[in-house]
Formats: sequence, C-alpha cells, structure tokens
Amino acid sequence: MVTVSDTKVTWLTQDAYDRLKHELDELIENRPVIAAKINDSREEGDLKENGGYHAAREEQGQQEARIRHLQELLRTAKVGEAPANDGVAEPGMVLTVRYEGDDEDEQFLLATREEGAEGAMEVYSPDSPLGKALLGAKEGEAREYELPNGNKQKVTLVKAVPYSS
Repeated sequence: MVTVSDTKVTWLTQDAYDRLKHELDELIENRPVIAAKINDSREEGDLKENGGYHAAREEQGQQEARIRHLQELLRTAKVGEAPANDGVAEPGMVLTVRYEGDDEDEQFLLATREEGAEGAMEVYSPDSPLGKALLGAKEGEAREYELPNGNKQKVTLVKAVPYSS
C-alpha cells in the first residue's frame, strides 16, 4: 500500500486504490442523507439558532471536500507500478535511516498520508522536512535538514527498498 507522488501523479497499490474508491462510492451514496438532514433542520425554523442545520451544513462541506480530494487523487493515480529497487530514496520506499548521535536505526515509509492510514509502519511525507532532505539520496549518503526549533539535524540513509505489503 504505497503512494508515490511526483508531479501530481500518485502511485497506489491495487488494494489502496480499491479502498479509496470504496470510500468515495460510500460518500457519494451518502449525499442524499446529508441533504435530507439539512432539509429537516431547515424546516425546524429560525436558521440563526438552529444548531442541527449548521452541523449538517458543516458535515456536508467536509464530505464534499473529501469527495473532491478522492476524485482528484484517483483520477491521477497510477496503479500497480512499484518504484525501482535502486537504493535511492523516493516516495514508495521504506527508508532505514540513522540520525547523527543515535546508535539505532529508524525505519519508515516515505509516502503520502493516504497510504499511512492502514499500517503499523511510520509514514513520513515526501513534503516533510525529513522527506525533502532524503529525496534522491543514495544508500550511505548523509543529508541535513532543519528541525522546527531551527536546529539542524544530520541523517544518513542506511537503506532504501520498495515497500511491499
């Protein structure tokens, strides 16, 4: 279950694509339910003091935003092609890293949050400071990135292998 983002193209495993498509279908099927809630609440009277109406409208807005996000994600998705096993850090790879000053390695998946939804492995976005620092790094290469407190952190890419579920 890996997502690889390059120029607005997202790589998804078939499982991830099917899971997201199922979620999208359910959200679309649920549209009439939300519309009915809004209608029922509207008929209760004064809209300024109608909490049910405002809650239903808020729910509708969030649901529509998720529908648009999933439609775009699935429209641009490439299904089934794994990244090359070339030891280079890129989205869709499980990275093993060692931070300067640490004795132990850390392992995580470099991918988008959509893929991190169903797994025990930590997921870091390619757009995170750590993800940006490691993108394109080769095994054994050290990189540096800025921490939220402004300090610099050195990290070495120990290993990069394609994710497999």
